[in-house]
Amino acid sequence: MIFCGLAGIFASGVWAQQPNIIYIMTDQQTASALSCENASVVHTPHLDRLAQEGIRFSHAYCAAPLSGPSRFAMITGIPPGREGMLKNHTPFPEELKEKTLGNLLSKAGYECAYAGKWHLPEASLPTGENGFGFRSLHGHNDRGLAASCIAFLREHHPKPFFLVASFDNPHNICEYARNQQLPFAEIQDPPVEDCPNLPSNFASAPYEAAIIRLEQKGHFPTYPVIDYTVDDWRRYLNAYYRLVETVDGEIGKIIDALVESGLYDQSVIIFSSDHGDGAASNRWNQKSALFEEVVNVPFIVKAPNRFRSNLVRPQLINAGLDLLPTICDYAAAEIPDHCTGKSIRRLIEQEDEQEIHPYIVTETLFDKSTTRGWMIRTPGHKYVLYDKGKYREQLFDMQQDRKERINLVVEKKNRDLLDRHRTILNEWTEENHIVTSGRELIPPEKNHCQTLHKPTK
Repeated sequence: MIFCGLAGIFASGVWAQQPNIIYIMTDQQTASALSCENASVVHTPHLDRLAQEGIRFSHAYCAAPLSGPSRFAMITGIPPGREGMLKNHTPFPEELKEKTLGNLLSKAGYECAYAGKWHLPEASLPTGENGFGFRSLHGHNDRGLAASCIAFLREHHPKPFFLVASFDNPHNICEYARNQQLPFAEIQDPPVEDCPNLPSNFASAPYEAAIIRLEQKGHFPTYPVIDYTVDDWRRYLNAYYRLVETVDGEIGKIIDALVESGLYDQSVIIFSSDHGDGAASNRWNQKSALFEEVVNVPFIVKAPNRFRSNLVRPQLINAGLDLLPTICDYAAAEIPDHCTGKSIRRLIEQEDEQEIHPYIVTETLFDKSTTRGWMIRTPGHKYVLYDKGKYREQLFDMQQDRKERINLVVEKKNRDLLDRHRTILNEWTEENHIVTSGRELIPPEKNHCQTLHKPTK
């Protein structure tokens, strides 16, 4: 059955210039939780299909490793720290609502629909005039979400549409860790010998930032894994990957409906996640920390007509801040001046090996805490700074040490490299008017633990 085929798309010159756009999002899915990346632990055939028929970005990073702040970046293109949006449940700034993604595409002539988790700050998208330009199809509930999207696809659409399908899973791993009933999935623990083995960076690294364990010990409801045995961690990993497979199955229903409707080939389809999960690396569950597993997220784009396919792109992108300008680029919609991200369309459609960003910034305010942190990701290195605690500076060689085992900060020979990253962070905070606890940011050369000040010149 054809719901809206090629004839409808090409009947209008506007439609030819404005493709249908579908954004599919999960919550708390790390970049490696795809079988095209890590087939030994997880099976995601539907997301693998998107990757095979599109472009996968292996160095995509969230703007903030917490749901509310990350989603704020996605729909505004603004770093959440600039607007005081680093905590969940923070009221959305009224003055920004008209410049959000749904309203921008609505003004460009799109029919905009939203299904699933919203979390800005309400769990479900507000209805009526407060709907941010979207028509609400389904609230915060993975059950029935795919069906609501399929029903929308079956409708007659006299103009191009922008559909968001926002799933909660694999976020149910939070309830699993707390021994609570899972809201949107059923998981049975198999014998431990059938569970995935522990990652190679399961143990804490030497010179790890001390604040990591202080946070873990101080917020047991968030980090109930503090007394996990190694077998408990393996069960955790099993549950996490089974939740990823559950949501992949739901995503597959939407992809199948797009194919059956004749919409698949002519649509822009984007998949990502708001942030990752510790996934037992560094003995960490949940988010907030700036470990690679937490901040590196999947990002896949299938452009119309499968313009280019089955490619893995290594360029740095900000999965939060780059999303709005990319979607607006495809939709011929206004890109607000306040956006700090960039459209990645040329990386999708052209043989271009150049970086579009010299660096990526991820900022964090730990959930239910006052601890802040920043990540600077350059093409070769990753610099992390937390605002308190011993060894709060981290610097890693991302070409040789993506598991973040060797902290280069502790070696004097790396001082020039360290200072370059310190300077980038200082310049970024100044450019974006980021308030950093009323103190200057960078520790002095002789003491990486206490006073804050700027790098040497």
